[in-house]
Amino acid sequence: MELWFSEFHAPDVKHSIRVNRHLYSKRSDYQQIDIFDTPEFGRVLALDGNVMLTERDEFIYDEMITHVPMAVHPNIRDILVIGAGDGGVVRELTRYDRVERIDLVEMDPQVVEACRTYLPENACRLDDSRVRITFDNALRFIRRCHSAYDLVIVDSTDPFGPLEGLFTREFYGSCYNALRPDGIMVNQQGSPFYRHDVEAMKRSHKRIVSTFPISRIYQAHIPTYAAGYWLFGFASKTYHPIDDLNAKAWEALGLRTQYYTTKLHVGCFYLPAFLEEIVKEVEDAASQH
Repeated sequence: MELWFSEFHAPDVKHSIRVNRHLYSKRSDYQQIDIFDTPEFGRVLALDGNVMLTERDEFIYDEMITHVPMAVHPNIRDILVIGAGDGGVVRELTRYDRVERIDLVEMDPQVVEACRTYLPENACRLDDSRVRITFDNALRFIRRCHSAYDLVIVDSTDPFGPLEGLFTREFYGSCYNALRPDGIMVNQQGSPFYRHDVEAMKRSHKRIVSTFPISRIYQAHIPTYAAGYWLFGFASKTYHPIDDLNAKAWEALGLRTQYYTTKLHVGCFYLPAFLEEIVKEVEDAASQH
């Protein structure tokens, strides 16, 4: 019998992956957690039926959400990571010697436990001495933080259901307050292709634009995410993502990457015409308020 895992990318579009074995299945207090072993993508983590990561392409997401801000801000030492219980973002951040503290705030302890067991390549640096894991509601946690971080990475799932609170104006305002005067916030912005994803992206970008003086969208191609096309947001109090990129300094670190390069860093902020139009429309609307 053939086993396939299918995920709706849109009401009329499904993405299916052949499964060798269903390795893990558990309903936590917050969500359904599944881990599959697949011939094409290796191990796949799904939450509530949505693919969060696969062994085959997770490097793209994790590198693009971490190295972009790290190559722009020369003095990032204290970092807050929201979500990312699989550990991939933390793994990338711990490669920098200058990082002194990484606070990881994850809602669901069961996700961390499952990934430690079944996705050890991602979770391998969760026990680094600089990492402190807090199981809490991120909105509640960040409200208590003031000028505490140089970088906030919001690696949450999509803006539906229990995590909708991480896409509100109040939340982005709390992120702003949690950052130091030259701090950066980076977040995942979803896919700009299917209609309901575009609407969610527009809402969150509008709220970020009205909170931070510098706000840009950048892109990456991730095969297992909706339409294979994914966006991130770069928001800052001081640094511009292209003008303040110090390519030579980042290259001198000698970090080996599979996706991110300093040339790609510049290129990923240049958006296709249809997306440029959407972003301009959002930014114009935000500036009128």
